[in-house]
Amino acid sequence: MEKFAGYGFNKSHSAAYGLVSYQTAWLKTHYPGPFMAAVLSTEMDNLDKVVPLIEECRNLGLTVTPPDVNMGSYKFTVDTEGRVVYGLGAIRGVGEGPIGAIVEARGEGREFADLFDFCRRVDAKRLNKRTLEALIRSGALDNLGPSRAVLTAAQEDALKAAAQSSTNASLGMIDMFGEAFAEPEVGDGYQAYRNAREWSDKQRLAGEKDTLGLYLTGHPIDEYEAELARFVSTRIRDLKPSREPQRVAGLVVAMRTMKSKRGDTMAFVTLDDRTGRIEASLFGELFDQVRGSLAPDQVLIVEGEVQSDDFSGGLRLRGKDITLMVDARARYGEALELSVDGRRLNGRFISSLRDSLVPWRNDAGLPVRVRYCNAEASGWLELGSDWKVSPADELMIALREVEGQDGVRLKYRG
Repeated sequence: MEKFAGYGFNKSHSAAYGLVSYQTAWLKTHYPGPFMAAVLSTEMDNLDKVVPLIEECRNLGLTVTPPDVNMGSYKFTVDTEGRVVYGLGAIRGVGEGPIGAIVEARGEGREFADLFDFCRRVDAKRLNKRTLEALIRSGALDNLGPSRAVLTAAQEDALKAAAQSSTNASLGMIDMFGEAFAEPEVGDGYQAYRNAREWSDKQRLAGEKDTLGLYLTGHPIDEYEAELARFVSTRIRDLKPSREPQRVAGLVVAMRTMKSKRGDTMAFVTLDDRTGRIEASLFGELFDQVRGSLAPDQVLIVEGEVQSDDFSGGLRLRGKDITLMVDARARYGEALELSVDGRRLNGRFISSLRDSLVPWRNDAGLPVRVRYCNAEASGWLELGSDWKVSPADELMIALREVEGQDGVRLKYRG
């Protein structure tokens, strides 16, 4: 260390870093909004770095606006209210060219009214379907339509209408049918697309994670909150070091494996329950128990000893028991219940229900109950024992698409 200090820690080097450290600390203290916008802009090509910087903005009490084509520029900026305006360049799949075209079109002095207006005004040569999909999934077009599902359903027609309008303009002609392919009037432009199936929370948040690197409008664990209250009583932020086993639930946001000195594989899984994060270590047989089914964005229930982590200054969890969400449902659930309105059936209910259940049939699963009602009466029907199912998220989603269904839920014992 002493020898290395002769050139590694020389005074000129230390003085320069000391000055930069002082300047950045002063700027962050007195101008936190512009400072964080500048730092985010320098790192916007690396979403892995954008995520913790967004979290730092929240820790500083700064509001970060969601991406919005009516507000954002290529880089992160600050508005007149001191909020950090999301940089459109930080959306994965949207390049500098399309963003430049968006800003130019918006420079006319008026905001985009809807998706058709957006596609018509933005240079078609710099806007394609893939870019439009990324903008929709990130939420950057949320203010231009009733929902992301409707925007997705309308995008192809909006691009066609824009192309037709551009062609007509370049030929100096007016459509003889009164702009038959032009955008519908603002306010009623989405009437033909309002029957589009609404996105689930999981689908919406997955789109944000893919394009922004983080969940912006919610957290995937929110939809499990009522269920998890049956399994755990402590949130991650409330954990304290203790020799007594504690049980927590969280979403897998990171995972790494390594070999021990004895040659065994062990895993370190970072869990997030929206209140905080903790790394859980899984050794030997415990890891082998879930090795084939452990994956990112999965909800786990882990029980173990909570210890102080001298390296990170936080806490770590040494796992003793681990349960996948689908296994917890099967262990503590009583039945999977489906409510059906007979007045809404048109003959496809049985085949639709069968197709949804078949991939998840499991003798050790939960029974399926159907509450059927029509104009005259209602009652419960329980499917045969050979129709027990594993209560996976994918099955719940599929059942919500069954024709005539009026609600799907898991009933727990007690």
